Amino acid sequence: MDHIVIIGNGIAGITTARHVRKNSNSKITVISGETDHFFSRTALMYIYMGHMKFENTKPYEDWFWKKNRIDLKKGWVKNISYDSKELEFENGEKLNYDKLVLATGSVSNKFGWPGQDLEGVRGLYSYQDLEYMESYTKNIERAVIIGGGLIGIEMAEMLLTRNIPVTFLVREGLFWNNVLPKEEATLITNHVKEHHVDLKLNTELKEIKSDANGRVKSVITSTGEEIPCQFVGLTPGVRPNVDFLRDSGIEINRGLVADEYLQTNKPDVYAAGDCCELKTPPAGRRPIEAVWYVGRMMGETLGRTLTGTKTKYQPGLWFNSAKFFDIEYQTYGTVLSKLRDHENQFYWESEDGKKCVKFVFDKSSNTILGVNNFGIRMRHEVWDKWLKEKRTINYVIENLDEANFDPEFFKKHDSEIQEKFNKENPKNPVKVRQRGLFEKIFS
Repeated sequence: MDHIVIIGNGIAGITTARHVRKNSNSKITVISGETDHFFSRTALMYIYMGHMKFENTKPYEDWFWKKNRIDLKKGWVKNISYDSKELEFENGEKLNYDKLVLATGSVSNKFGWPGQDLEGVRGLYSYQDLEYMESYTKNIERAVIIGGGLIGIEMAEMLLTRNIPVTFLVREGLFWNNVLPKEEATLITNHVKEHHVDLKLNTELKEIKSDANGRVKSVITSTGEEIPCQFVGLTPGVRPNVDFLRDSGIEINRGLVADEYLQTNKPDVYAAGDCCELKTPPAGRRPIEAVWYVGRMMGETLGRTLTGTKTKYQPGLWFNSAKFFDIEYQTYGTVLSKLRDHENQFYWESEDGKKCVKFVFDKSSNTILGVNNFGIRMRHEVWDKWLKEKRTINYVIENLDEANFDPEFFKKHDSEIQEKFNKENPKNPVKVRQRGLFEKIFS
């Protein structure tokens, strides 16, 4: 009977374990030094904000693992011998495997800033990061966050719920401008400022200064400004957690290099989740995608491969979702920060500046290529269908009601979007949806 060992108890590792168990009687061991049990990493912020307790973030009861014959081992792996198929732990223990899955996740980026290892400086990825943040933000007067991305905005929201003033250093001219087009980045930048965040654009971290006890007391920015603070959140993205494997002989670029079956260059060794870098990613996808659903899909794929049904990883079209304070964000297909030569766009924004939709389509064929939604929910299955069927921008605009997923009493904006489209495209108009009674009353 094969012994399948999985390093990492995040979504990729645990999904692999669950699907191996569904399809086989193999012995399964899941190793993690972070926590005893699998938890929802995306819920860390809600623990700090007081909305949840840690035990509420565990999708499975503690008895689940024994019942499903999945052995859990707490510990940190120090070395791997691929020839003898043996793991060595930091405490000296050893464990053999027949097949190995590396699902080691991510770590927060650091870029060699002076003072980045002082007390009171931390990213937000692991449970230990949350505990550190809990300890070092008590009774502080100000926090500074470095890096304008999704983790940074989560950290800002967390701190503000405790009435801790936040200064946010963003090197771009608009928030998340390296990912979002100008219009969407402007909308989110304004929204962040409305939440009383001291947002400093075009500003980078130069140095973190220490007090007499080795704890952060201030930061120095690229403009020469000194900002007193007692906590610094380092959130300029994450990178694959693979440093402990760099001298082990496995192929590493930014992450663990794997083929379309998630197989590494070592026999019977696979990679999944944030640490995995696809040698040849599918069309429209990136080599490394550190998002929750990618880990889940990779785990499902490996669950089949490890139990005798060799399966290619086929994630389909790109999609993602997030939240900027109270504005929800969805993206489907390809919407880059700048249009490519063959692309055109149509953009609509609500009068209050809280909602917008950006459609990107091919100039010559009018085929829809992608969409960004802010403050408006759309149905995943509908957009997946439209993109695969290569529907035109006119078809999409005319049939927006089919994609709308907002609750019953949320104001719909389909007709407003259609009317604006017709003004900009008078030679090729679409049929405008009739406004319902609720819209007429509240418009």
